[in-house]
Amino acid sequence: MNQHLAVTAGAFALAFIFGAVGNKTHFCTMGAVADWVNMGDLSRMRMWLLAIAVALLGSSALHLWGAVDLSKSIYPSPNFTWLSYLVGGFLFGVGMTLGSGCGSKTLIRVGAGNLKSLVVYVFLGIAAYMTLRGILGAFRVGVLEKATITLSTGQDLPSLLSAFTGVSRGALTASIAALIGGAIIAFVYASKHFRSTFEYTLGGVVTGLVVVGGWYVSGHIGHLAEDPNTLQEAFVATNTGRMESFSFVSPLAYTLEYLMFWTDKSKIITYGIASAAGVIAGSAAYALASKTFRWEGFRDAEDTAMHVLGGILMGFGGITALGCTIGQAISGFSTLALGSIMTFIAIVAGAAATMKWQYWRLTRQG
Repeated sequence: MNQHLAVTAGAFALAFIFGAVGNKTHFCTMGAVADWVNMGDLSRMRMWLLAIAVALLGSSALHLWGAVDLSKSIYPSPNFTWLSYLVGGFLFGVGMTLGSGCGSKTLIRVGAGNLKSLVVYVFLGIAAYMTLRGILGAFRVGVLEKATITLSTGQDLPSLLSAFTGVSRGALTASIAALIGGAIIAFVYASKHFRSTFEYTLGGVVTGLVVVGGWYVSGHIGHLAEDPNTLQEAFVATNTGRMESFSFVSPLAYTLEYLMFWTDKSKIITYGIASAAGVIAGSAAYALASKTFRWEGFRDAEDTAMHVLGGILMGFGGITALGCTIGQAISGFSTLALGSIMTFIAIVAGAAATMKWQYWRLTRQG
């Protein structure tokens, strides 16, 4: 098996597992915020936090072992685009609420037969591509990314603290990951209800481990110390040219591009494209096996409009913030990048604000 195939096959396999388990356990970051805001139930939020903790501990272990170098991903970049993180994250949170789920949940629902999510997928992908290379990209680069702080050390917490304290980055990585990861796990399992429901643990642990596996596939199996064509370090089959783990905004854009330019031999199946396909396949496999697959369409024109708008906002917000509830809030968080933590908070704030608006609008209509 060649290196490119190994990376894309690995991405598909891991995403397949995530899609199946995500469907079974109802892993949903939008649902996690909704349960918390509307009912005061933190169970699914704890599942999301458990995924973050597992990804953080596992990824840090891989980094300290020397299997991967997390600083070679996009998240710990020296360019701290704070306004992009805040605006993009907030708008993504708004969009995932209007669109009934984030990028990963959209893929899971597509696999389960939800036609509403298929429409969200298309508009999310188009908006993401427009933000990468089109008219929305001009606004992103020309306005939002102007607000940038350059951090010579990189923006990950171990590097920042190492510059101030003189303590080695490796020691700080181990201690910070253990402290944050341990605190999250303690909070998660403080709930008796969470401890007594196996599916919560299954969803959180598997999602976290899938992200860890993604770093290994892309950052270790797909790593080239010296590309024979460029004589420079490279990572095989990634759209960014760097090591990647799971994220579900730009991969949807690249999937649409690949399908539209199928006959263009310069277009290849990348890690992101394979991962998007894997989530749909895994979710469909579980839905068919459990006999829960069913077609679902829009209720009315307003329902359609809200989902279209949600997809557009997720596409723009996810690219602007460099990721989504999986890409930034789990994959990015596992690198301890300050921007990822900021984006996670902004996404939750955007989703919570939108849910409050929806509740206010519902009471006025009633």
